[in-house]
Amino acid sequence: MRLFSNHRNSVESEEVPSSRKSKRPPNSAFRQQRLKAWQPILSPQSVLPLLIIVAAIFAPIGIGLIITVNNVQNLSIDYSDCRTLAGGSYINIPSKYVRYHFKGKPSAAPQWKVNSADGITKCYLKFEVPNDIKKSIYIYYKLTNFYQNHRKYVSSFDIRQLKGEAVDTDDLVSECKPLKESDGKAIYPCGLIANSLFNDTISLSLNNTSNENDSYELTNKGISWSTDRKRYKKTKYNASQIVPPPNWSKKYPDGYTDDNIPDVSTWEELQVWMRTAGLPKFYKLAAKNETSTLKKGTYETTVELNYPVQIFGGSKSYILTTNSIIGGRNMSLGIVYLIVAGIAILFGVIFVIKLIITPRKMGDHTFLHFAEQDDESQLPASSSTT
Repeated sequence: MRLFSNHRNSVESEEVPSSRKSKRPPNSAFRQQRLKAWQPILSPQSVLPLLIIVAAIFAPIGIGLIITVNNVQNLSIDYSDCRTLAGGSYINIPSKYVRYHFKGKPSAAPQWKVNSADGITKCYLKFEVPNDIKKSIYIYYKLTNFYQNHRKYVSSFDIRQLKGEAVDTDDLVSECKPLKESDGKAIYPCGLIANSLFNDTISLSLNNTSNENDSYELTNKGISWSTDRKRYKKTKYNASQIVPPPNWSKKYPDGYTDDNIPDVSTWEELQVWMRTAGLPKFYKLAAKNETSTLKKGTYETTVELNYPVQIFGGSKSYILTTNSIIGGRNMSLGIVYLIVAGIAILFGVIFVIKLIITPRKMGDHTFLHFAEQDDESQLPASSSTT
């Protein structure tokens, strides 16, 4: 009894004073997680209509996208090996380097030739357009195996330089290394992106070989995003403060002068290149014509060969194409929509077969066993006699 009394007193002595604040949350539906909720019961009557609706929505969208993309007409010529495979006169381009999709069928294969003079090598491309192509026409260059999405590459620039500020060499961002300075002068623009600028020169005209006076003119104005054009400003550097990137030596053999410092605010090819791609195979817009129809005929164009793709095991291609509401000729999105619709239809058929072969009523307690187990657990245990 003494022990019990002591224990009781000790417990009472440890009681929390009534004045102490409790951390217990208020007894409300929100704080105690008792809010009303709706949890749908998945039954054949609810799942099957849902699958039918999904299929009915995704299938037409997928078919529409594929039809739209299939109307895109394009020509792709991989000219990576033009310097080594082409001769001084036109020869047919090997079929593995050519891809095209026109409404009509060309009567002749695309051809190429190469010409070198005064240290400049040009690849001449000749191809047939078998039918009139209404506006708009876009010219892209395509690179493969070029990883613009590398983490060190994508950040290798100084935005202040591109906005026109004359940033001191010591103040340039460290991401520009190792192309930050040269001989104590700032590299403008600094970094890996600008240094690796695609510098093949693509002609801005398609010459009709059957009528020399009928050429299709293109423009390289308006090829960059409007948001990018607003970002770039004319530099405040003077020629004595800066040097061009190493890979620009052909364009600026004697470095910068006060007359040839590039104005990045109007240099849209650079603006397009500086917007890095997310995948190693990408297209960059080079020129366009959004006003005229490209008439049926055989056309010739030139590309000045400067960009070495062999060093990174890649390729470069000349792309002539129209566009659709989702861009160029790419069936991927439409196929994805059709796959989703197909999966919905497949599961719908499986559920119907399951419902026909092995039907089950909702609320059928014959499939529940826990009630029997509870009854068995309440039975008195059998006693053993010795």
